[in-house]
Amino acid sequence: MAPVRALPREERELMIAANNGHLLAFDNLSGLPAWLSDALCRLASGGSFAVRQLYTDDEEVLFKAARPTLLNGIEDIIGRSDLADRAILLTLGPIGEEQRRSETELWREFELARPAILGALLDAAAHGLRAVGSVHLGRLPRMADFALWATACETGLWPANTFTRAYAANRKAAIEGIIDADPIAACVREFMSERPSWTGSAADLLRVSVQRSSDCIPRDGTGWPKNPRVLAGHLRRAQTFLRALGIEIAFSREGRAGSRVIRMRSFPENTVSTVSSVSDSGSGADSEQQP
Repeated sequence: MAPVRALPREERELMIAANNGHLLAFDNLSGLPAWLSDALCRLASGGSFAVRQLYTDDEEVLFKAARPTLLNGIEDIIGRSDLADRAILLTLGPIGEEQRRSETELWREFELARPAILGALLDAAAHGLRAVGSVHLGRLPRMADFALWATACETGLWPANTFTRAYAANRKAAIEGIIDADPIAACVREFMSERPSWTGSAADLLRVSVQRSSDCIPRDGTGWPKNPRVLAGHLRRAQTFLRALGIEIAFSREGRAGSRVIRMRSFPENTVSTVSSVSDSGSGADSEQQP
């Protein structure tokens, strides 16, 4: 069981914690600083952090890890699209006073259920090892290996495409939540709902967004870029989620001067959903069993 801890103060502390445990758990959070959001992105798929070895001038100590991480809080913790696209978001209902149990009672019931839980997980893993070579996804999400492995395991517990549908629905909810909380992405979505395409510079887009509607911009200006470079950087970060909502954004340089150009176009395709299949040779005879 991973100990619940406070957020690290720097990336070095995060990587040390990852090297000393298989699962990280952070509780009672109100938000994430930008550097930690980026660090958790690297940790989700594998990252490293190097520091100078003590008492040496030219030797390094390399901390390298890929770990799952639990983040818990009352508010929406994840505010950046790149981390949200690597996450599974769960919203749990409040526990009423009549439903609460003591820690002793909770752990006693868990210990009784643990053998069955562990057995089910091992059955799913064994099934996944047999089926993973024959899994095919119509589209691969950002966490491609995770999606392939979970799809291979799912028919050991549930009917085919159960995980695929649930994961696609979770990603769609994450996209909508991030877009709604991001004034720039929300403004681009509203702007592109009125036209099939748009081409111009970041300065043009910043000027148009300010002129066309004050509804896009928070009253206090919080979160709104002050210059074209910041706007372009924010659009690059929101690219993946806007594409899933049917807005393609491309950046290029044109002309002899190499002017930076942004091209946006709307299209009906939704790239969140995927279609999976597992061939009969990989599914095994027990693929029809239900938990």
